[in-house]
Amino acid sequence: MSKLTTAAKRVLLGRPFRSDALGHTLLPKRIALPVFASDAMSSVAYAPEEIFLVLSVAGISAYAYAPWVGLAVAFVMAVVVASYRQNVHAYPSGGGDYEVATTNLGPNAGLTVGSALLVDYVLTVAVSMSSAASNIGSAIPFVATHKVLFAVAAIAILTAVNLRGVRESGAAFAVPTYLFMFGMFAMLIWGFLRIEVFGDDVRAESFGFELKAEDSHLYGIAFVFLIARSFSSGCAALTGVEAISNGVPAFRKPKSRNAATTLLLLGCIAITLFLGMIVLTQKVGVVIANDNSDLLGAPADYDQKTLIAQLAHAVFSGFPAGFFFITTVTALILVLAANTAFNGFPVLGSILAQDRYLPRQLHTRGDRLAFSNGILFLSGAAVAFVVVFGAEVTKLIQLYIVGVFVSFVLSQTGMLRHWTRLLRTETDPAQRARMKRSRVINAIGLSATGTVLVIVLITKFFAGAWIAICTMVSIFVVMKLIRRHYDSVSRELEEQEWDGVLPSRSHSIVLVSKLHLPTRRALAYARATRPDTLEAVTVNVDEADTRALVREWERSDITVPLKVIESPYREITKPVLDYVKRVRRDSPRDVVTVFIPEYVVGHWWEQILHNQSALRLKGRLLFEPGVMVTSVPWQLTSSAKARQAGVVYAPGAVRRGYEDQG
Repeated sequence: MSKLTTAAKRVLLGRPFRSDALGHTLLPKRIALPVFASDAMSSVAYAPEEIFLVLSVAGISAYAYAPWVGLAVAFVMAVVVASYRQNVHAYPSGGGDYEVATTNLGPNAGLTVGSALLVDYVLTVAVSMSSAASNIGSAIPFVATHKVLFAVAAIAILTAVNLRGVRESGAAFAVPTYLFMFGMFAMLIWGFLRIEVFGDDVRAESFGFELKAEDSHLYGIAFVFLIARSFSSGCAALTGVEAISNGVPAFRKPKSRNAATTLLLLGCIAITLFLGMIVLTQKVGVVIANDNSDLLGAPADYDQKTLIAQLAHAVFSGFPAGFFFITTVTALILVLAANTAFNGFPVLGSILAQDRYLPRQLHTRGDRLAFSNGILFLSGAAVAFVVVFGAEVTKLIQLYIVGVFVSFVLSQTGMLRHWTRLLRTETDPAQRARMKRSRVINAIGLSATGTVLVIVLITKFFAGAWIAICTMVSIFVVMKLIRRHYDSVSRELEEQEWDGVLPSRSHSIVLVSKLHLPTRRALAYARATRPDTLEAVTVNVDEADTRALVREWERSDITVPLKVIESPYREITKPVLDYVKRVRRDSPRDVVTVFIPEYVVGHWWEQILHNQSALRLKGRLLFEPGVMVTSVPWQLTSSAKARQAGVVYAPGAVRRGYEDQG
């Protein structure tokens, strides 16, 4: 890594942390709340709007059902919060739903939960950033016309902040999250005071508009389906609850109690804001549709704002700063809501990697004790969804919440088995009473989340949920294949006993391009290993150069014989491979060691001046059984300067002296 790259990394990430400093990165409740709960709290920015958008299909009269839909969503949220408080006490290790399902229902159930949550975390980032772009677009037209660009840039910034570590990202996000809470409560309180106490005529800019209903005569099953669909869209407010159960290890001690308290605060705040938004929307007469053309009575140049922007404009009429404050903090909280996923996804990925279902690279922490590889993977996947779906919340939300409710259902089923298993052996009456109470809570949670999952699948499957389901299935299959590979490698390396038979002879080959210092060092080192046979080999790709090398070799004091391999097609790799195979074939019990002289450069521009023939040759030789490959480095002056400056290059910076063939 060059000095410039190292400096840029330090500026971006900060100085690295020692492993024993992990305890200092743990979060107090006041920081944990914005870190883990911002997703659920920010749902008030888009979940109520989605309820009204779905109901608008049946005309403005269908808005009368919005409070009842909101109450149903709030009830499910309260049940889920109560259920997950049992989870964090029973399984504080950070495995969350994955650990609960794996322990109580088996590996396949756990893997189903893992794949569902991985998809849901990615969609959390995509939906939050897209919604932030829409809200900022209500105040800044440029963002409205460049939503994809804004969302991608916001994801990049959030990725950089999270790479600095959980504690630093939490401290950075605490102030905006609390400002959002303050702004929302201020808007709701001031709005209700103006309407109910002062008697002001508070009206939204869309008040009095009518809706062009796709079908204003919905009856029976069709109308029930519409209500169910609006309910399933509103249930997006429940996303993020599971992140706390996955992030218990990030809390300060007592971890379980602090996590449960944070979860309770999350539930109370989110439910209050969610219901308050719905009621205030009806009070001020907001009318919102999927498209401007569905609004009857709107001016020709009318640009529809988001629900929360219309509420802020109405409540703070005559006070533009209030409108811009609400718009700004809403955009911030929607950006920060994605931070819940940035804390949940890497932890879950690390646990899955530890269980050998994902690549091992996701298990290790980076310089700042964050799971850097998981953070980068999450941001890349989220950017892909944003670009493919054009940062459109209405499109992305159809894929949303399927995964989280799959994990809810399997988690609550696992908790029922957990309490039932413990009750078989527990004899203390007080403990049995507590376990029975917890089992009842989880049973209610299972019933509620199971019902919602069925509704979501029925109402959203063909609207886009099938994409999320197919993605979950694909991830499930890939993780099973990864585990099969790791298991196969373990069996191959551990179950077979080594016979202890040593090779009968050692045959050493030194590759030569020129008779220079790297070649002489390689010959000296090869001779020091005391092989039974030692020879130098060069490939004839240029007749004149080869003849000159042979003459110089014969005039030198080197006693090692030089063998010339013909290469009519001017290749290097294949002739060397063929020769090594021939040696192995003639003496199958011999071990062949190939010594490759190499020199180390110290500048990035020096790297591009050399080809990769020796690197390719080394890679091919590693696949040959009974063949050892040894690199003999020669440090050039530039590499010595780089070493003194503390610069360490990646493996590609080491260039083979053998590459300069001819």
